[in-house]
Amino acid sequence: MRGLSALTWSAAVLAITGVTQALPRISRQGKYLFDPSGNRFYIKGVAYQPQGQLAETSAANAENGGFPEPSSYVDPLSSSANCTRDIPYLKQLGVNAVRVYSVNPTLNHDACMSALDSAGIYVMLDVSLPLNGSIDRSSPSWSTNLLNEYTTTINIFNKYNNVLAYNIANEVVTTNANTVAAPYVKAAARDIKAYLKGIGAAALVGYSATDGDAAFRNSMAHYMTCGADDVSVDIYGLNNYEWCGDQNLNNSNWGAITAGFSDIPVATYMSEYGCIFSPPRLWTEVAALYSAPVSNVFSGGVAFSYFPTSDGYGMVTFSGTNGSTVQTSADFTRLATQYNATSPPNSPTKSAAPASATIACPTQNSTWLASNTLPPTPNEAVCNCVNDNAFACRVRPATANRPVILGSLLDYTCSLLGSSNSGASCSTIGGNGATGQYGVLSYCSPAIKLNYAFSAYYEFSPIPQSCDFSSNATLSANRPNTAQDAQTAAQSCLAQEPAGGVFTPRPASSSPASSNTASGAGASGSGSAQSSRAAAGRAAEVGRSSLLWAGLGLMGLLGGGAAVLA
Repeated sequence: MRGLSALTWSAAVLAITGVTQALPRISRQGKYLFDPSGNRFYIKGVAYQPQGQLAETSAANAENGGFPEPSSYVDPLSSSANCTRDIPYLKQLGVNAVRVYSVNPTLNHDACMSALDSAGIYVMLDVSLPLNGSIDRSSPSWSTNLLNEYTTTINIFNKYNNVLAYNIANEVVTTNANTVAAPYVKAAARDIKAYLKGIGAAALVGYSATDGDAAFRNSMAHYMTCGADDVSVDIYGLNNYEWCGDQNLNNSNWGAITAGFSDIPVATYMSEYGCIFSPPRLWTEVAALYSAPVSNVFSGGVAFSYFPTSDGYGMVTFSGTNGSTVQTSADFTRLATQYNATSPPNSPTKSAAPASATIACPTQNSTWLASNTLPPTPNEAVCNCVNDNAFACRVRPATANRPVILGSLLDYTCSLLGSSNSGASCSTIGGNGATGQYGVLSYCSPAIKLNYAFSAYYEFSPIPQSCDFSSNATLSANRPNTAQDAQTAAQSCLAQEPAGGVFTPRPASSSPASSNTASGAGASGSGSAQSSRAAAGRAAEVGRSSLLWAGLGLMGLLGGGAAVLA
């Protein structure tokens, strides 16, 4: 274990704060990454994210499909002192990329991003946030609040030349049982790709998958990369820890993984690797990763993790005032030796690389449940319009800012609707990734979904007590006077939905703000052939549901069933 000498430290600080040329843009052609000269680019990365507070309670983990998740995070790119401290060590490791899992877009990242750029290090940035800032694997939805969150982060980081990729999600689909979440993840990739194209950004769009048996692992990879380019991710990551100790392609399963990914038409990489269960970590997988046959399929990987973790994956420790001194471990030294010894093949070059290909999507079966029909683009204009003009009962702001209570209220109110003998349900605000059916308001924020449920229940029993819910709700001052008024307002709002339900989101600043959600997506552009097929079903369902209005008010117009996008 060692630290930098004072002389070396001073030289390193000067080096990373000096003015240098910006890093060149990395592009994808087919399944490979290339630099501007046409040579292959390989990711030699390390995870760079301090561990946040873990969600320790079973209730908190249950909300995330049983997965333990951090309930808070530390933005590693907002501290220039820490970046100045760490970048010399990242350079010692020989990395050209860091993977960052959570950032706060309200903070300033100029110093760190500039220093990383000067050091020749790209950033692979996850745009989701722990707990309520990501697609929920146990109850998935691709909604306006998530779209706004993702694009807000992208708006902040778009000015930095060294953003290599934006990861739209990490390990959302974890078992065969929740493959129904996959359509929501792919819809997020589709919309973020369209958004980046709309603002002229060159960064790639990726997803990082959990490992599993061959059928699960390969189906997920094929699902996220199948079909037209506008709905496929650009780069697909696998979080894999099967190479433990001094193994090889066969007994680590890396040979089988490489074969299973051989027909993936986009760039792939190991988005996490570095098993700790057969210590010491020898990192012999590095040599395999950057040589054939693995390099014929994978474009490098990200070792886990630079920062210490509670379960033993870190490579450095900190001491001194405010953790200003770095002590490296034997893990660090061995990885640096392996990374600095790599000389991956420059084959194929861009001029010789095959053009982009298209593969078929997996078919549904008893273990792969995901429909190939994706949810629509979250349309905040429609959500805000219906919320402001057609809903009589609203969640109080204090409750709307408490996601756990909001979720419990939504479950409770939907159960009331289901048992009310009114014929109404919460299908309007729900979706089904297995059937490809998505309610006309399924993409709205949780608060607006709850306003729908509250208002539907209130219309079934229009007395003040029906809009109380233990003081968590209140009647809107500008609520519709009659059921017919609500019907007219809702129909007018739903008419704003563009054909196909898929469009290019606009930057949040260009859309009007709502009292219940942040400003967000507009409605322009077009989607894939798949979304065009969805248009007819969606429009027809809106028309059919309007016929149910008589005698049922809002519940009739919006509660008659999910929109069929097949």
